[in-house]
Amino acid sequence: MTAPAPASPATPSPAAAPRENEVRFDSDGITLAGTFTDVAAPVAAVLIVTGSGKINRDSDVRGLKIQVTRAVAQALAQPETSTAPAASLRYDKRGIGASGGDYRRAGMADNLADARAGLDWLAGRLPGVPLLVAGHSEGTLYAAQLAASDPRVAGAVLLAAPARSGERIIDYQIETVVPRLPPVVKAITRLIRYDIVRGQRKRVERLKASTGDVIRVAGVRANARWWRDFLSYDPSADLARITVPVLAITGGHDLQVPPEDVDAIGRLVRGPFEGHVAGDLSHLLRPDPKSVGPRGYRREVRQPVSPEALDLVTAWVSRHWGPRAGG
Repeated sequence: MTAPAPASPATPSPAAAPRENEVRFDSDGITLAGTFTDVAAPVAAVLIVTGSGKINRDSDVRGLKIQVTRAVAQALAQPETSTAPAASLRYDKRGIGASGGDYRRAGMADNLADARAGLDWLAGRLPGVPLLVAGHSEGTLYAAQLAASDPRVAGAVLLAAPARSGERIIDYQIETVVPRLPPVVKAITRLIRYDIVRGQRKRVERLKASTGDVIRVAGVRANARWWRDFLSYDPSADLARITVPVLAITGGHDLQVPPEDVDAIGRLVRGPFEGHVAGDLSHLLRPDPKSVGPRGYRREVRQPVSPEALDLVTAWVSRHWGPRAGG
């Protein structure tokens, strides 16, 4: 007689999948559109702010799907990989995607107001849940300002964040990117006797001297108001006012923000700090082993955002706000 088979253990119920919802919120009379990533029993609610340029909520620009902010939102929400899933809000900039307003006429104060409005919306949607701010590139400037000034903010994630003025960042980019231009570009500029470095510095000086919201630079309409704000803004003072936990991650081969600024941020902030210079990652948080910089971005984005970088973010959130936080 065959013995009865042992009873199978009960299969645990899978965690509810995160839900992505299209939302709208107001910022100084302008309607902004975003994605609210909702999870069951979130340990935190994270406002995710995108980087510079005509970029949407997912960090995508025309012809280039960067996807950094989308990847952060998805990593924070995944219940199968995290014991501490977090909800999040990311949004399109003014005049980009489904958001109203005019991108070219928005300065840094407008962008900060939009980030604060997003934080207000998130706080109203999830009252009582710890509020965090996360930014990539330019978005780190607003994340840092909110962490320094808004008592509701419990922590900040700074991905590719500078700790120096915008003008010094542009100097760094000229020094690192120009030598890595393709040989054919260098040959042409030599042939026509055009000094790329001098040309870039002249453009910066023209932007600094401008007075209008929008001007033409090299035949292209530039958001001059934002440029003036950015070139003169130094985040050091705001970083020095942050007393909440901060996580800073910059790729070791980032040619747009100096990797050594991670250490500078650590010296400036007054709260618990964790900093990482991540291997050979570029500004887009993808591997760039040959350190070619922006001219390799189209190839880089065929790869996903670095899982190691995303793991650093989710592990940090779990340590500070997860089930075992403080234990």
